[in-house]
Amino acid sequence: MADDQQSTNDDTSTSPARSTAPRRITDDARRASRRAGEQLGRFDYRRPRYPHNDYPHDIHPALVPGISIDEQRRTYTLGKTVFAIAGALTVAFVIWGVTDPESVGVVSGAAYTWATTNLGWLFNLVAIIILVAMIGIALSPYGKIVLGTDGEKPEFSTFAWVAMLFAAGIGIGVLFFGPSEPLTYFVSPPPLTNEAESTQALHHAMAQTYLHWGFHAWAMYALVGGAVAYAAYRRGRALLMSSIFRALFGDRHTDGFAGKLVDIFAIIATLFGTAAALGIAAMQIGTGVSLVSGAGPLTNNMTVLLILVLTIGFVISAVSGVSRGIRYLSSINIVLTVGIVGIVLFVGPTLFLLNLLPSGIMEYLGSMFDMLGRSLSWGEETVAFQSAWTVYYWAWWISWSPFVGIFIARISRGRTIRQFLLGTIFIPSTLLFVAYGIMGGTSIWMYTNGAEGFGSEMAAPEVFFTMLDNLPNMGWLSVVSIAVLSIFFITSADSASVVMGMLTSRGDQAPRRWIVVFWGLVMSGIAVVMLLLGDATALQGLQQLVIVTAVPFALIMLLAIIAWLRDLRTDPHTLRHTYAQTVMSNAVVDGVDRYGDDFALQVIETEPGLGAGAAVDSENEDYTGWYQRTDEDGTPVGYDYTTGEWADGWTPPDEGASATSSSDPASSDDPEPAEDAGR
Repeated sequence: MADDQQSTNDDTSTSPARSTAPRRITDDARRASRRAGEQLGRFDYRRPRYPHNDYPHDIHPALVPGISIDEQRRTYTLGKTVFAIAGALTVAFVIWGVTDPESVGVVSGAAYTWATTNLGWLFNLVAIIILVAMIGIALSPYGKIVLGTDGEKPEFSTFAWVAMLFAAGIGIGVLFFGPSEPLTYFVSPPPLTNEAESTQALHHAMAQTYLHWGFHAWAMYALVGGAVAYAAYRRGRALLMSSIFRALFGDRHTDGFAGKLVDIFAIIATLFGTAAALGIAAMQIGTGVSLVSGAGPLTNNMTVLLILVLTIGFVISAVSGVSRGIRYLSSINIVLTVGIVGIVLFVGPTLFLLNLLPSGIMEYLGSMFDMLGRSLSWGEETVAFQSAWTVYYWAWWISWSPFVGIFIARISRGRTIRQFLLGTIFIPSTLLFVAYGIMGGTSIWMYTNGAEGFGSEMAAPEVFFTMLDNLPNMGWLSVVSIAVLSIFFITSADSASVVMGMLTSRGDQAPRRWIVVFWGLVMSGIAVVMLLLGDATALQGLQQLVIVTAVPFALIMLLAIIAWLRDLRTDPHTLRHTYAQTVMSNAVVDGVDRYGDDFALQVIETEPGLGAGAAVDSENEDYTGWYQRTDEDGTPVGYDYTTGEWADGWTPPDEGASATSSSDPASSDDPEPAEDAGR
């Protein structure tokens, strides 16, 4: 027995490979695995462990944590070229439209006819490409990249973020188009679809409305918002449309005329897109006032006068410092709008609406491709419908994308690209499906049941107030709705003017007040011209100019996809992902070949050209050029990522000391979430 025990001890002591060594290897592997996991989650990329003297600031591009806009040194001044060209063109247009609206109508009508006949396919194609590209980026490895520096957390909670996204898509559109658009498609279905006022026409009417207000619209906003947020909070660039194109145009052209041209087109698109919304709001408010007061039919002169009065309200809010109070009213407006929709649901035909909502959504999903495929090849009637509705909407969303995109970029800092894109595309769309289903379903139900005031020839602005009049004991809702629409007009003009002020002030997040007022006045002037091209109940003038001015920006949107992808391809996260894929693939194959199941990974130095980055030229300027720090004049300055110190001793301003370095949407002159509501 003793001999046996001695034999065992001898075996143990003389054969470490059979017991002690395997146990030690297993423990070491477990510790290495734990350390790797800790490094992945906790490694401070500001403290590189290895000297990288061939790179800017001695930091490898894969270890750069990103640069935020408020970490950069930037002096904001008036962009004279952008302001002069955009301002001169739009002011000249307003003067021309006011003095000779007939000639403007002839020219815009001809341009509109040419654009819709020859470029209708382009708008459809842009809508499809953008949605597919955004979903593709979200589901790709790029989706894990943060819209901010490494480890940065979202600035707002998910609930607050969703609420603000919803705020960006609610307002004038819900109250104007929500009841009227589905009813229009029900009474006059799109060509070659269904019999008018049939059950099929009911569901297709909801699907057609959802197409115009759903995933494709929000994908356009997501493209601009995501690209701008990435450029500002990950690459440290200014909050400008032109910042998206630095990887595509190069620094010289982005800072030169090409970049200025992008910002000019963004301003013009925003001006006409927002002016259309203001014109619609004025038409809706005027109709409500006429119906409530019994003043008689709304005329063009009354609508123009109303725009002037509301513009005075905007100017007062912009120059008097009462904008924060307006923002509080805007928040209340969101609640009131949701409340109006809720009242319609529970006081109106509740059971009918609860059945219609899921049916309408499924009809939309099932017929989406068919609706997107309608073009000139389907005949002249289809072209006329597409021009009046689908193409107009794509142009409108394109025009609104700089405005809404910059807004949602500023509230999405710290979120991953995947969270941002999928959330922006699907959450507001779903909420709007519910709101439009309730409003449109109620107006159709009242029409089919012969409710008082409903008819097949109703003007769009009248549908909403006629619907409210048919709700029992809800006459007061009309007065509340007029107040809601009025505040939406003022706050939309205010915040859109701030965004255009940013675009003409090199990205200054607190542009000078006179610049904000200037753009607000120009925008109101364009709204007046748009209405003068039609009449008080027609959308023709609004549609014509929105479509014509959106054509160049549609092409810019396509270029923005390419530019953003080029940025993402050289992102530090992408570079780390490339290294990880290479090293894991090589190591696993080699480990299994040499040791079977019993191997672990260890980081060691290799010969040049044989490591994880063998296929990557990490010294290429595409990887290194963007994180070279500069002073206010663009001169390179040393920077220590370990300590965060600048070589010339410059220190960032204290938090809140400068509005231009603030990322808080609630700062005094920044667009507020609620302000951007009211399309």
